[in-house]
Amino acid sequence: MNARLLYVMDPMCSWCWGFAPVFDALAALAQSADVSLHLVAGGLRPGTAQALDGASRDYILKHWRAVAERTGQAFRFDGALPEGFVYDTEPASRALVALRSLAADRVWPLVQAIQQAFYVEGRDVTRPAVLVELAEQLGVPRQAFAAAFDSAAQRAATQADFAWAQNLGIAGFPTLLAERNGQLALLTNGYQPLETLAPLLGRWLERRAYA
Repeated sequence: MNARLLYVMDPMCSWCWGFAPVFDALAALAQSADVSLHLVAGGLRPGTAQALDGASRDYILKHWRAVAERTGQAFRFDGALPEGFVYDTEPASRALVALRSLAADRVWPLVQAIQQAFYVEGRDVTRPAVLVELAEQLGVPRQAFAAAFDSAAQRAATQADFAWAQNLGIAGFPTLLAERNGQLALLTNGYQPLETLAPLLGRWLERRAYA
């Protein structure tokens, strides 16, 4: 029986950063039951070319503060989203997809590293050099990752992730799905705390055991 926990997200989605500890715990629960993990790049703002204006920056930072208040996750607000910043989430999403082709077990650690770099350290994770460095710090060979990241195949695979999420009608992140033999069950569309989601996943795992 094939079973997976599918996490549809964007590394530069603030609610996904807020959800990171929850997913960490759910992932451990799933893996203890021999359910594999699969991260999908949902595409929050892929291909954005225009720099943030003041109003857009204020709007985004308002969301960041709401995430920090509800989830307790750390954010660096001083100097965040500096003037001229282009909030293009395609490169970080492509890093996720590229690493998935090289070392699937390191995709979630890379996403966590990207989130930490962006939200806590204030680094520009739209820059390929930063993404290559973060992957290298996880033990991924620099040249192999850079080649995959720049390849036409992984650019296309990233667009395929975006299209898959859109075709399912997924409009918000984080979204968590449980898949058994090709059948999808929605666990959440949007942030929910662990105490809400752990019982849902637990019941799905129980049904899987007796299916």
